[in-house]
Amino acid sequence: MQANPLLGLIAQLKKLPGVGEKSAQRMAFFLLSLSEKEVAEFAREALETRRRIRYCERCFNISLAQECYVCLDSNREPGTLCVVADPKDIFAMERMGAFKGRYHVIGGLISPLDGIHPDVLRFSELRSRLVSEHISEVILAINPTVEGDTTALYLQQYLEGCGVSVTKLAHGLPMGGDIDYADELTLQKALIGRVRV
Repeated sequence: MQANPLLGLIAQLKKLPGVGEKSAQRMAFFLLSLSEKEVAEFAREALETRRRIRYCERCFNISLAQECYVCLDSNREPGTLCVVADPKDIFAMERMGAFKGRYHVIGGLISPLDGIHPDVLRFSELRSRLVSEHISEVILAINPTVEGDTTALYLQQYLEGCGVSVTKLAHGLPMGGDIDYADELTLQKALIGRVRV
C-alpha cells in the first residue's frame, strides 16, 4: 500500500505553533492548489526572511538592520523601557498602539528545569541601558506564568537600587468578561491589582 504523498509536507506544517493534523492537512491541500511559481515565491520569501533577520544591537528585537524600527523612532519616549521575554511580545504591544516608549528583549524566562538561568538572559544589558539611556521607568510585560512570575520577581530584585521605578502590567478580568467564567487565579490577580474608583 502506498503512503500518503502529503505526509512529509503535513509533518513540516505541524511544526508551526497551533497547527494540528487537520489544519496541517488543509494547508497542504491549499499549497497544492497554488501554482509552482506561487509556492516557490512563498518558500523563497520564508527562506530570505530567515536569512536576513538579525537582532537589534540595542534592544534585541528582530530587525533587518543594526537597530530595529522602534529604536530608530525618535518620537519614542526615551525614559520608559518595556521589558519583554521575546520579540513577538513587542508585536503584541505595538498592535495595541498605546505604548510609546522603548523595549528590551531579555530572551526568555527563568526556567531552571529547562536550563534557563538568569545568567543566560539579557539582564546585564538591561542594567547597562538604564544608565546609558537615562531610563526612569521599567515596565515588566512578562506573561503571568510560574516562569514569568519568577522572572519578574528576579528582575524586581535585580533592579533594586538602580534608581528606576519598576512596574508591571496589571492582570485580571478581560473587558467584557463575566466574573462567573473567570478562573480562581485570574480573580485573585484582579482582586490584588484592584484600583481606586
